[in-house]
Amino acid sequence: MGPHLDLVASDTRVPAKVDFVVVGGGIIGAAAALHLVEAGHSVVLCEKGQVAGEQSSRNWGWCRQAGRDEREVPLIVESLRLWRGMAETVGADVGFRQHGTLFVAETAEEEASFEAWARMARPQGVDAEILTGARLREVTRDAPLRQRLGLFVASDGRAEPQFAVPAIVRAARAKGLTVLAPCAVNGVERSAGRVDAVLTEHGRIACSGILVAAGAWSSAFCRSLGLRLPQLKVLGSVFRTSAVEGGPEASIWIDKIGVRKRLDGGYTIADSSTYDAPLTPDSLRFLREFAPMLRQQGRGIRPHIALQSFRETLAPRSYTGARMLDPRPRAGDGEALLRKAAGFFPALGGARILQRWAGYIDVTPDAIPYIDRIETDPDVVVATGFSGHGFGIGPGAGRLAAEVLTGRPTMVGTEDYAIPRFSDLSRIKLGTAV
Repeated sequence: MGPHLDLVASDTRVPAKVDFVVVGGGIIGAAAALHLVEAGHSVVLCEKGQVAGEQSSRNWGWCRQAGRDEREVPLIVESLRLWRGMAETVGADVGFRQHGTLFVAETAEEEASFEAWARMARPQGVDAEILTGARLREVTRDAPLRQRLGLFVASDGRAEPQFAVPAIVRAARAKGLTVLAPCAVNGVERSAGRVDAVLTEHGRIACSGILVAAGAWSSAFCRSLGLRLPQLKVLGSVFRTSAVEGGPEASIWIDKIGVRKRLDGGYTIADSSTYDAPLTPDSLRFLREFAPMLRQQGRGIRPHIALQSFRETLAPRSYTGARMLDPRPRAGDGEALLRKAAGFFPALGGARILQRWAGYIDVTPDAIPYIDRIETDPDVVVATGFSGHGFGIGPGAGRLAAEVLTGRPTMVGTEDYAIPRFSDLSRIKLGTAV
């Protein structure tokens, strides 16, 4: 079961016509919908399960610039600006607190990569610091570290995923957004080669454009439009603890675990050393594009047969076959990981695990998202494949997707997010996030 979610009720009336339909009620779709209605457009958001029911409420809750691939830095800088004003924008506390993000180096090679990243990011307006000695001990609350160096970005923050996305959707609804959930989009209608309408399980909605922001479902949905979109599902497991006193305020990555303080005083903790990848028909379909990533990161990705393998093998073309992906967390994650975290941060020694959950992360072959028009369907924009980086970058990515959809000048360039970039595999540039 996923984290306790702040539920958003569905509207009951299906409008006959709107300017745009957003497919997917996660952080990207919610942020895009808010920007679209603020620009004066009529919009319907269709979510076939619950708003934020999948990865947008199951992630770590980090809003970070630290360690991002260079191609994402301009977008995350804008996203952090939006996060800082989010409570005022949506009229609700989304849990955003600016306490920084720290990556602690384990090896001399990581130390060098952190220093190189800081040199790259500073000219782009990121307040990256290399911490050692007393400053490192200060940020880690005097944790008994053997490590000697860390990459710190003080302007980074954290937020509460299960509250943030519903709050954004409610704010957009107050400005005119129609929310249909659960409501699957089953197909599109075209007239003279252009999108004319979407066909939902509750009726037809005429529109002039569609944003596909369906997360792990996006590739299957795009296949129904005739688009081959290389993307795979990777399982990430997370747990939360009871409240404790004296733990770190910064979000910290150390020895391949992530630790983030929650608004309730507990911590969200996850293991980032290994991710499970269910073997599905897409695993073979996109093997060519994902081969470079598997060669580089093969030991961190564990292919396996899972329930999702059977579901997708039996229904390989299905987008609407299940309402919501709610996988079991990986066996073994829990008490041992909490003990490991408490070895770094003794305050966690008194914490109890209150809940575990898992979610499917939408991953691209280079770990960089798609934010682009479909060449054969210029009225359809795809914003997906955020590869575990989507929550923090969501506000800016949603704004960028809305700008692409409406044809407005974009706040950052979109070349790095183009859909056809894997047509020439020799040009694949793997993500360089630290």
